Amino acid sequence: MKLSIVIPVYNEEETVEAVIDKISSIDNLGLEIEIVVIDDASVDNSLNILKRLAERHDKVKVIAHAVNFGKTAALNTGFKDASGDIIIIQDADLEYNPEDYKSLIQPILDGKTNVVYGSRFLNPNLKMPFWFKVGNKFLTFITNILFGLHLTDMETCYKVFKAPVLEGIEIKSKGFGFEPEFTAKIAKNKHKILEIPISYNRRDYSEGKKIIVFDGIVAFFSIVWYRFFN
Repeated sequence: MKLSIVIPVYNEEETVEAVIDKISSIDNLGLEIEIVVIDDASVDNSLNILKRLAERHDKVKVIAHAVNFGKTAALNTGFKDASGDIIIIQDADLEYNPEDYKSLIQPILDGKTNVVYGSRFLNPNLKMPFWFKVGNKFLTFITNILFGLHLTDMETCYKVFKAPVLEGIEIKSKGFGFEPEFTAKIAKNKHKILEIPISYNRRDYSEGKKIIVFDGIVAFFSIVWYRFFN
């Protein structure tokens, strides 16, 4: 079995090296690993760092977009290049901890499900600003109502799935619209989503966090759109 870790990168020169080094140090998965990194036309030093990391780690493959197309486009590029039996999405910051991989992939290896979400809200020690938490819970609530799901964290980065889950799914959203569209199409295809608690170390906007209130509004309308019109 092979695990493909797909990482979209845009202006993450401060953290991307630490993330990839941390992934490369994991040795308890019992799977072959490949790290597919997509630089989405970063304007900082991210791409140069990634090229250096690819020389240091034979598991790392770097793909560079000439134009910034957004997170969803970067993920689509990574999915097309991934050759693993299982795919996990990893952000290039340090909010999500690769040490959670083992618990995330285990339900898939055990044959319990084809899709696993890492839930921040199942972690009793979660620290998140009030309005950020409210926004996440609201979007998850709407998703559950419209698609008959029982999720606690639809917007989580950690989405893990067998590669064949992507067959017949075309993700068209721009920017941060991936999360609701992917979840909607997974639900429509009747895939069972199992949630696992994960750790979460939220970074501040001064540290490079990119998602804003507008992205939450877009996510809301995306959920409604993919339920009734697509």
